[in-house]
Amino acid sequence: MTVEVLHPHGFCAGVTAALKKALSLAGRSNGAVYCLHELVHNQIVVEGLRAKGFVFVEDIAEIPPGATVLFSAHGVSPKVRELAVQHGLEIVDATCPFVTRVHKAARDFVQRGLPVVVLGHSGHAEARGIVGEIESLGGMCQCTADAQSVSFPDGAKIGVVSQTTMNADDVAFSVEKLRMRYDVETMAEVCNATKERQDAVKSFDGDAVLVLGSANSSNTRRLCEVARCRTFRAGTLDEVRALDLSAIDRLGVTSGASTPEDFFNEVIRELEKMS
Repeated sequence: MTVEVLHPHGFCAGVTAALKKALSLAGRSNGAVYCLHELVHNQIVVEGLRAKGFVFVEDIAEIPPGATVLFSAHGVSPKVRELAVQHGLEIVDATCPFVTRVHKAARDFVQRGLPVVVLGHSGHAEARGIVGEIESLGGMCQCTADAQSVSFPDGAKIGVVSQTTMNADDVAFSVEKLRMRYDVETMAEVCNATKERQDAVKSFDGDAVLVLGSANSSNTRRLCEVARCRTFRAGTLDEVRALDLSAIDRLGVTSGASTPEDFFNEVIRELEKMS
């Protein structure tokens, strides 16, 4: 089996900055740092931070008054920020700058009186934050990964934004579908890192692609979707070792934008042994 590393792969700039900000808080003498939601969706990263004393919670109410809260790279709604202030928390914001741009675009649409379509997965932390941004201004909003399900009146003028880790082709297709029914103004696009990684996977013409990343990582799952050959996903070395790659002659290897390079290199060494 020949192993080919696909470029680019691994940490994007937003994840790198978020992790750097988190690590700057490690070992503080004034108590634990509470991270609202996983900082990034990667099991190895989360466990590494937990070992350094970080506490992961899903609700501001779980954090003691006066403690430090770290907002994850996925962003939060204005309501969450207000609750953090009301609880007297020290706020450290690790929101990805590209996600911040989406929030701003959504606000601009609402302030101009446009209902907003959020192309995304409603249960995802990033999508929840974007929807919360719109709702905080009293805007009308529908969050969906399926443009067909949008139910604003036909012909209405709408604004469209997107969760940054969606399938880039799906986002473009959804916007075109919406244009058939609505007067669309769009700022819907995935982040550059997401698109570059998806393009690299789509261009690989080998037998299979192995995507390294956790199962709850949206950008990792999208890499699995866009491949034009057989795909595997693994988030740990044990998961890699459990894969049946016996029928693969040419294997491309990539990783999600929240997957550490140390783990990636460890897997490459393991695959070279297997081959």
